[in-house]
Amino acid sequence: MPRFFGLTPKHRIYIFSEIHEIVFHGKGGYDHNTVYNMPIWLRKFTLRQIVEFYDKEKRNYEKTSNNDKSKTVIDSEGNVKLPEFLKNPAKKSRYNVEGRTSKK
Repeated sequence: MPRFFGLTPKHRIYIFSEIHEIVFHGKGGYDHNTVYNMPIWLRKFTLRQIVEFYDKEKRNYEKTSNNDKSKTVIDSEGNVKLPEFLKNPAKKSRYNVEGRTSKK
């Protein structure tokens, strides 16, 4: 039902979604009343900045997670890969458990 004054339910959902996104993703920086009473241009600017921040954070995460795939300690079958120093153990130490040298 079109209205001359006021908002349609569709517009109300959009506005309240904007407010929710700013309050929720603002991590405590904004409360509902403050965002609700913001000028429209400032609310839209704030939401745009939050979206850009999280998009940039996502891109950085994906960039670093793609580089770290070769450094995993678990292979594709779920087995733990041994580090290089455990694959080829060095000669046995000359020191025994008490810390004294053994006689050879």
